[in-house]
Amino acid sequence: MTSPVGAMAGAGRNGVVAARHLARWLSLAATPTFAIMAVLTAMAGGGPADMLCAAGQGSLLGGMVPMYLLMSAFHSSAWLRLMAGRRE
Repeated sequence: MTSPVGAMAGAGRNGVVAARHLARWLSLAATPTFAIMAVLTAMAGGGPADMLCAAGQGSLLGGMVPMYLLMSAFHSSAWLRLMAGRRE
């Protein structure tokens, strides 16, 4: 049984095009996923994960919600490229 990566490698140019297309869609999934995680974490309140991430008490960036928001912002470049491409 061959792996999906091996199948794409054996498919030649079509496999490379398919892999790039898949990577583009996966990069678009990161920003909304992290934004949803931030909202769900904020709604759930302080749990064990917040206790672990509260080591830097007093920092504005402490906790899970700010971490997910930052991750969402850092991964937003794919969305910015998509919006810029549609305006041209």
